Amino acid sequence: MSETAIYTPRPRIETRGLKESLASYAHWTLRIALASVFIYHGLGKFASLEGFSQMMGLSYSVALLVALAEFVGGILVLAGAFTRDWVTRLGAGFFIPVMAGAIFLVHWGRWNFVASESFPMGGAEFQVTLLLISLYFVLKGNRA
Repeated sequence: MSETAIYTPRPRIETRGLKESLASYAHWTLRIALASVFIYHGLGKFASLEGFSQMMGLSYSVALLVALAEFVGGILVLAGAFTRDWVTRLGAGFFIPVMAGAIFLVHWGRWNFVASESFPMGGAEFQVTLLLISLYFVLKGNRA
């Protein structure tokens, strides 16, 4: 008589609760990445608003609006996680015209973000990524 191995299942470790728990915090990875980029760049523009407006060929008031949209939008994207859905959507919505302007006025015509002789500010790769993450928050808000 041959011996056959008897299959005994291992005790199952319940991971569903852990996965769901971690998934509920996943929005923070995108939220922090997006907000930190825009807060940093917005503050940088405030520090040299005149220089930014001249470099980009923008009026001072438009340069100020860009800096405000970046900084305030970043704060709203972060604050939206603790407040209302519309706060997140509004903050991310501020980034869309800023990124569209950056893409079409500065980075259009080159995809790779690395600067080149013909594109000293680099291509649109990074700006498109920021635009798409912003659209995600506009469409999704705080809903997981």
